[in-house]
Amino acid sequence: MYRIGIDLGGTNIAVGVVNDAYEILAEHSVPTRAHRPAEQVIADMGDAVETVLAKAGVTIAQCRSIGIGSPGTCDSGTGVVVRAYNLGWDHVPVCDMLSRRFGIPAYLNNDANCAALAETVAGAAVGCKNMVLITLGTGVGGGIIIDGKIYAGTAGAGAELGHTLLILDGEPCTCGRRGCWEAYASATALIQQTKRAAAEHPESLLADVPPEEITGRTVFDAADQGDALAQQVIHRYCVYIGAGLTDLVNALAPEMILLGGGISRQGEKLLGPIRNYVRHNCFGQEQGMVPVIAPAKLGNEAGIIGAAAL
Repeated sequence: MYRIGIDLGGTNIAVGVVNDAYEILAEHSVPTRAHRPAEQVIADMGDAVETVLAKAGVTIAQCRSIGIGSPGTCDSGTGVVVRAYNLGWDHVPVCDMLSRRFGIPAYLNNDANCAALAETVAGAAVGCKNMVLITLGTGVGGGIIIDGKIYAGTAGAGAELGHTLLILDGEPCTCGRRGCWEAYASATALIQQTKRAAAEHPESLLADVPPEEITGRTVFDAADQGDALAQQVIHRYCVYIGAGLTDLVNALAPEMILLGGGISRQGEKLLGPIRNYVRHNCFGQEQGMVPVIAPAKLGNEAGIIGAAAL
């Protein structure tokens, strides 16, 4: 038997047919065009399912379920996307609509939760019962697995890990609060930190890059060339990440924490300082519950595999 996984994003809808070994047999993506009514987007999701089934040479009768990973607050019990701001969705019964079209069960969860689940069934955390996935991107996303199952809180509203407080009355966050972890540890935050440092230190290599061309990689490239300011920016950024992870370790005591998103591709330049910070600052320090901290493995495939695994 097979499963269908749908990774619903604000820009693209990615659909895949997944086998029982959690391998993607065929994949297809279409633009979301999220400005349209939800019914039209979901119709496109269904059309993409039919396309990918044809690509895989699989019929819907050979599929046991459809899984959807969506941004925003998702009520997995009812299959309703309660609210997804970047889609403009408000209480959309996506599971019921797809299940009626295809005649098989449909399951829903938040996309970050799906990515965390994927890593436990096919990625870097296979066999791990308690883990946390943190994605460092435009924001800071998070997924929590407890006893092998997604923890999403009441009506799917939990695990907004990027919106835990790091600094009281600190940097403004997109959620409307000030001082959220996301405002310091996201790739967006790193870019802002790099721009500020460049503006204040014209002697740095960072100042040689036009502000509009600064990306998350800029500061790492400058650090590799021996730029002391860039190294300071990276050190402080790793402290921001490590401080948030330490709170998670103290609250949840996971076996593993995985880091995903483009910034995580910096490898040990990022992970080494973060591990060191958590080891020396978590409750009990080195004698405490220090988890394995490693990069996520599945990348863009995580959304489809995790949704299929629901």
